[in-house]
Amino acid sequence: MAARGWRPAAAAIAAARPGGGGPGGGPGPGPASEPAPGTVPEPAAPATAALYVHWPYCRKRCSYCNFNKYVVPAVDEAAVRACLVREARTLLHLSQVRSVTSVFFGGGTPSLASPHTIAAVLEAVAGAAHLPAAAEVTLEANPSSASAPRLAGFRAAGVNRLSIGVQSLDDTELRLLGREHTAVEARGAVEAARGLFPGRTSIDLLFGLPGQSRGAWARGLEAALGLCDDHVSLYQLTLERGTALAAQVWGGALPAPPQDLLADMYQTARTMLVAAGFRHYEVSNFARKGALSTHNLSYWRAEQYIGVGPGKPGRWSQTLEPDAWMREVQSRGHGTRKRVVLSPLEQLEEVLALGLRTDEGITHERWGHFSPHLSLEAVFGAPGEAEDLQQQGWLLLDGGGLRCTREGLALLDSLLPDLLCQLHRRWALPAAPAHPVRGAAPGCGSGAPRRSPTGDRAGGEPAGRTGRAGVVSGGSGE
Repeated sequence: MAARGWRPAAAAIAAARPGGGGPGGGPGPGPASEPAPGTVPEPAAPATAALYVHWPYCRKRCSYCNFNKYVVPAVDEAAVRACLVREARTLLHLSQVRSVTSVFFGGGTPSLASPHTIAAVLEAVAGAAHLPAAAEVTLEANPSSASAPRLAGFRAAGVNRLSIGVQSLDDTELRLLGREHTAVEARGAVEAARGLFPGRTSIDLLFGLPGQSRGAWARGLEAALGLCDDHVSLYQLTLERGTALAAQVWGGALPAPPQDLLADMYQTARTMLVAAGFRHYEVSNFARKGALSTHNLSYWRAEQYIGVGPGKPGRWSQTLEPDAWMREVQSRGHGTRKRVVLSPLEQLEEVLALGLRTDEGITHERWGHFSPHLSLEAVFGAPGEAEDLQQQGWLLLDGGGLRCTREGLALLDSLLPDLLCQLHRRWALPAAPAHPVRGAAPGCGSGAPRRSPTGDRAGGEPAGRTGRAGVVSGGSGE
């Protein structure tokens, strides 16, 4: 699944900002445009960027899903393919990106697209910019559209990594989620994928389902560990307004899981996965044998990326509805309407909120790229919230940079508001010494971090999949 974690990060940023304002788009490249009065100038054109390609169609809508996806009687794939190709070429040209570091096909259900469409987009990308032969090319797949011959076709088209939306290996849970595949189909899809993409097959799992017990979750995860390859993504189910599952829970037909149970489920999963040799490298992502997702890391490291397709997660305001998007692409080459340029402070907010999701945290070098005149040490080494969090064992600031401890990572949603407040307070004192006086800025909390199941939620796209804990990226329908 494309990176989740944008929505929680966005919420934390919005809560900490004076006046509660939400975040804008990220610091990624976009079509050249005249900046509005009062905004910062366009950043220099990036040399490299990751590329996200959005396929918006599904065969059915799952009971928990509120992603930008569409269920239609028939898809004019030739027309969609032509528009994806044209928009990819246009945005790469306008953004002046010279090399694409990774490509991620998300949705929706991109495994419903033909291998011909995937190949055409990759050919367009390689023609408009340098696409290294070893670049990671991921495709999200639904088990019901992931037969061995079809997966072989995707591999021949240029895909070299799969992310399979298993979600559960229990048929009762799959029916509750409204998934169209069975547990047997999920097993078959993962086995076929591992044969074709050894060491490069990821599975997504959901926890926190209505009525799900800790024991049932542990048994399901144990079954998944016997099936999976070297990458697992875990997402807590989120009840999204307008979805069938939310209506059932809020209407009293299904029970909502208690927060303490959700926290226990998350900790159980961490313990089991680490014991199985997985590195917990991001709030919701685990990998072993070095099988980290290169593409998703580019989001968490606040690197440049470009979104292609209707409603794609990205740094701009874009057309959501596929038919309207196609008309715009056919008319002017892309469906992007407006690029939002972040201020330097907003960029640092995003670097902080996304970077702390990873076990590597935020290095001094990365912070310095966005803040050459105000170091990590100057902001978070002074007396204040960060110092308190270090003393409580939730946070570390050392020669490697700023990062959460293992215990702190599970509390990230609770830690971020105070850290963002400290950043705001230090930013508001440009002439102050490197160690500002201690004191809470308006709206900053001072209580101990609450117990939290995870920084992620399942059920949304990166909003930047902002798209979740749900594109920056993160977002996936699978």
